[in-house]
Amino acid sequence: MGRESAQCAREVLHPESGGIVTGPSFAGLSASAAIRTAAAGPTVASLFRDCARANANAPAVIQAGSAISYKELNGRVNRLVSALKARGVSRGDRLAIVSENRPEYIELILACAKIGALAACQNWRQAAPELSHCLKLVEPKLIFASSRFAPTAENLGLAVPLVVFGNSYESIVEAGSPEEPLLAADAEDGLLILYTSGTTGLPKGAVISHRAIIARALVMMADWSIRRTDGSIAWSPLFHMAAADPALAALCHGAPVYVVDGFNAEMISNALSEIDVGWFVLMPGMIERMIEVRRRAPNAPRRVAVVGCMANLVPPAQIAEISGLLAAPFLNSFGSTETGIAPASGDKIPPGVQPVSFAKKQTSSCEIRLVDHGDREVAPGEVGEMTLRSTTLFSGYWNAPEASERDFRGGWFHMGDDFIRSADGTLQFIDRRKYLIKSGGENIYPAELECVLRESIRIREAVVVRQPDDRWGEVPVAFIVPQDERLTADEVLALLEGKIARYKLPKRVVFLRDEDLERNATGKIQRQPLEHRLVAEMKGEAGK
Repeated sequence: MGRESAQCAREVLHPESGGIVTGPSFAGLSASAAIRTAAAGPTVASLFRDCARANANAPAVIQAGSAISYKELNGRVNRLVSALKARGVSRGDRLAIVSENRPEYIELILACAKIGALAACQNWRQAAPELSHCLKLVEPKLIFASSRFAPTAENLGLAVPLVVFGNSYESIVEAGSPEEPLLAADAEDGLLILYTSGTTGLPKGAVISHRAIIARALVMMADWSIRRTDGSIAWSPLFHMAAADPALAALCHGAPVYVVDGFNAEMISNALSEIDVGWFVLMPGMIERMIEVRRRAPNAPRRVAVVGCMANLVPPAQIAEISGLLAAPFLNSFGSTETGIAPASGDKIPPGVQPVSFAKKQTSSCEIRLVDHGDREVAPGEVGEMTLRSTTLFSGYWNAPEASERDFRGGWFHMGDDFIRSADGTLQFIDRRKYLIKSGGENIYPAELECVLRESIRIREAVVVRQPDDRWGEVPVAFIVPQDERLTADEVLALLEGKIARYKLPKRVVFLRDEDLERNATGKIQRQPLEHRLVAEMKGEAGK
């Protein structure tokens, strides 16, 4: 989805008002076909509105012991919608958010849902050049920021009005009308733009539609035994699908969202004793701390349907203990920002069990093909790139038509990950065709770091690979062939400071000679031998 397609307005009859509206999702359809398209599914806005009517006094958003009801939340959202429309915000516009998790973040997403606008959720961990790129990519009408990140947004020097959560934001809300607005969006309209790095290192904006968000909620309920009344603990950043998906699922079904500002294990543990939880997200690197807190917690959790994610990146002993403490199965999942929980998140490891295999099970409501480099389906037992079709899929990359066309070629979304399908139908992960490092739930693409390092005249060659890590799952390690033999590891890291988010920085720098690097026939450096070297060194250290 590019800027041109987003601005391609058409006139159709709107199903709620019976009047004429324009919007970004009816290109090439007659008016009657457009109405049928709009009637094909609800939106996040309509589901939330109906939940607010049916669950008026139930808690919708909880934070630090205070709660706002569905009726109160819907009233604030309606006021915000009215005020934003008065400022010229309309269907298809983008509103950027640079903030930690807080109730206003959720209010703004729901306001976008009712207007038909898109919430571009910014990764505040990024360095200034990265954040600037992400904001310029979507050309937001307004930028909303918390007081913590307002200086960061201001220092980027973008000619976009800035609204700060707090006094200026509250004055906007108070200026609006609490009347329920006509809903402008349809199910295929985008609601969220979540950023995912590409192999070139520049982040891309994945457009997540109302349809995809609702489908993800329904698949989670079907595969993980999540109930309509199960809430969500939004502790991981709301610019992540791991927080946004379950939070919006809860709000579409009348359940509460417990908002936590980052990974505060004690506060999260308290939330587990206050609300029933559907998917309790835990990333590699956070589980050990959560185990420590739950061991001494005075109150048992009320209910957890499933816990964790990416089991293959977590030590088996940690999986057994945290799942036992919570009396909840651990997710042996595989998904992405673009796909949601699909394609291979159907497997659950029973509570208290140390897994011996991490073979994945296909998720409901998706179709998978494993293909070779010519996009021909491979036979069972052969390695192939995972491609899929699913109602949970995103709608394409914002203003990046070439990337969208490439990844959706042939009518299938190409994951860039190699798998083998076993005779029993399970899927065994082999490697990432689009090489990335998954560290504590964050995606780190080596190409991004390598491009910065190679800009230095003191470096001849730079290769970044993944190293297994008990806490974070994987961490980046930089192998450097120096041009200047006096170059130190600290100086290598200094080259990245301010240009790359700190969580992406290599945890180790290794110097070597160019002849120590293995290359293929085209001269491309092979990462696998470097990975094997790191693993061998780790085993050697463990044996001492």
